[in-house]
Amino acid sequence: MAVAGGIKNKARKRDWRIWFGVVVTIFWVGGGGWYVLGVMNAESANPLSPEAIGSFLEGAFAPLAFLWLVIGLFIQQRELANNSKAIRKASKQSEKQTAAIAATEMNARQETFFKIKENVNHQLGGITGMLYSSSMGTVGSGEMTREETDASFKRIADGDCEVFARMFLGRSMIDHADLEGMFFGTEIRGRHTRNYIRTFERLRRLGRNCDVDGIIEETLMQSAFGLLYRRMLDHAPDDVDDDIITNT
Repeated sequence: MAVAGGIKNKARKRDWRIWFGVVVTIFWVGGGGWYVLGVMNAESANPLSPEAIGSFLEGAFAPLAFLWLVIGLFIQQRELANNSKAIRKASKQSEKQTAAIAATEMNARQETFFKIKENVNHQLGGITGMLYSSSMGTVGSGEMTREETDASFKRIADGDCEVFARMFLGRSMIDHADLEGMFFGTEIRGRHTRNYIRTFERLRRLGRNCDVDGIIEETLMQSAFGLLYRRMLDHAPDDVDDDIITNT
């Protein structure tokens, strides 16, 4: 039963033009055979010459040849249409696969970015801690005690990497705060500040390259580290921009 069903399904899928051509050919050949037999019986005393038989066969089979030529053209057009449909379907599927691969790659790059960002935040926290201690700690103005400095560094170790960045931002709201001196007042402070700017700029570019909508970069710039980065650029000497371009 299953075999019979399969044969019927194949028969249904076969082009109706082929069936039409087969039926016409059978009737045409049958009619031609009947006609030839009738002519041969009528003219048995005077048989036809080979040239006459050849001319008859040529004329008899010419319509069949034309019929199958037309059927072949229609079948070829159908196959071309099916091939075009299959190509369009494959193209759409390829586009979907390409988009899925691109999305997967973007997700992988974003996951990598956030892992790097976690490590860079600790690095930026350490830089801001050394910079703030250099200007406000015991080696600087002395406004921050050693115990307060140690407690703030402990907060960085516990995960609050922006503690010193917030202190700088708090100082920036004081009118008489000498931010330029805090950032570039000494050679050590200038070195720490340039290191901070280069590190944050590299993180910023990395975030920009893994987010087409710019949300990651915007979030970075609105963080305490990003706001401090802007303050540093606002009070930076002219050679700082060249230093960033050279080292990033």
